[in-house]
Amino acid sequence: MSKQVKAGVVGAGVFGAHHARKFAQSAMADLIGVFDVDTQKAATLADDIGACTFERFDELLAKIDAVTIASPARTHFEMARQALIAGKHVYVEKPLALTIDDADVLLRLAEQQGVILQVGHQERFVLDALGLPLPGCAPHKMEFKRCGPATGRGEDVCVVFDLMIHDLDLVRMFGMGKAQNVSAAGNENETVATVVFEGGARCSFVASRQSHDRARSMSAVYDDGAIQLDFLSRQMQNSAQHNAACDFSTMSHEALQDPLGFSVNAFISSIIGGRPAMVDGRAGRGALELATLIVEARSETNATDVRSERLCA
Repeated sequence: MSKQVKAGVVGAGVFGAHHARKFAQSAMADLIGVFDVDTQKAATLADDIGACTFERFDELLAKIDAVTIASPARTHFEMARQALIAGKHVYVEKPLALTIDDADVLLRLAEQQGVILQVGHQERFVLDALGLPLPGCAPHKMEFKRCGPATGRGEDVCVVFDLMIHDLDLVRMFGMGKAQNVSAAGNENETVATVVFEGGARCSFVASRQSHDRARSMSAVYDDGAIQLDFLSRQMQNSAQHNAACDFSTMSHEALQDPLGFSVNAFISSIIGGRPAMVDGRAGRGALELATLIVEARSETNATDVRSERLCA
């Protein structure tokens, strides 16, 4: 692999634009072009960053080594599938796919083609920079909250696949094992869930894209104290008897300053160095599996509530 990776971006919306700018800013990449079914939107972004516009996806694939898929979630699988078949390294924004079967197809293709498949769970890099999970100990309780007002983005999938899936990926970093019991309630835009893992840890999740107030927080309770993170105010409280590597106050790690930029550069570095992705397809599949269990549990809860209402009517 040459010193510069020829890259392309699929999707000229908000996330696609962010990815395109990170590629354009990287000395390790040469951003070749942008593809979007909305050709005017693609042209506007391409002009802004000095790249080309491609009217057909296969034409873009013919010119590049690697591609980011940042189009609507329901298109992730098919776009990634085509790119992998073409032998390209692929960075897929979350979710990796919408079904486990589709995720498995992508994992098999990446392995068969000998290419990198990375998933956009970039907040993993933030926890890693903070020294989390703490070495040698596991929390017995965790709470995650991710709420905000409607933005009009990501609405082709429910809030679990759009927002909560970030936290479902983070909880998997703590080595909880398999989910033993899953309960959930809510709707397409607001969902609360509780997952009890095989080791006994109890983890709760709240996600909303209809909230007046914004919140992005995580807490982990250990036998000897707790760690609380507020990602919006960038504050960290640690009463556990283990020191984290750093905190938000230092902002010394690139992942704390620019998680997406760090993630994109990690993807490029993996390609150049021939190393596995730091957040690979298996990680994306694991988060998707938890998300699927929560959506199924929510559907069962809603069906039970409807039956109860009918019995009481």
